Amino acid sequence: MTDEVRSAQNPPDAQDPDLAREVAARLRDIPDFPEPGVLFKDFTPLLLDVPLRDRVVRDVVGRHDGAVDAVLGIEARGFILGAVIAQELEVGFIPVRKQGKLPAATHAVSYALEYGTATVEIHTDAVQPGQRVLVVDDVLATGGTAAAAVELVRRCGGDVVAVEVVLELGFLQGRSRLDGTAVHALLTT
Repeated sequence: MTDEVRSAQNPPDAQDPDLAREVAARLRDIPDFPEPGVLFKDFTPLLLDVPLRDRVVRDVVGRHDGAVDAVLGIEARGFILGAVIAQELEVGFIPVRKQGKLPAATHAVSYALEYGTATVEIHTDAVQPGQRVLVVDDVLATGGTAAAAVELVRRCGGDVVAVEVVLELGFLQGRSRLDGTAVHALLTT
């Protein structure tokens, strides 16, 4: 049994171990992407499986229904699930984009990735003071992107309710960069 299958069977914070196993089976590994030495976890096969994708969305919605005012999705894969989750929760959707992609005034945060550096931005008026925001992305790796998104919400005066991801690469210890923020991963490798 591989470590990935073993951890998918017993993820530390999953509500539904069967769902975690099914999602793990739908992810595919892309070696050497976006650069040599990186093993990219592609979740696009999950998006093609409508019943499974819907179960993932319902899983997240079940934890946060009535508890958030907006959902923030991190470019680009966080947009996909984040927008659907926001629709189901009947709340607004906030995009966090790569530097230079938003047209109005922005807050920006730079951070380290497992294979380089990046900067993300949010419109300065995207989050209202005191607004409860759920942060959504596909993968939690080193935690840099998620920590940057949390910082952007706070710069706007919002409160981060939680960070939700489909997959956590636990060996990279990204959760440690989100100290004080609730983190839920459907499955952890």
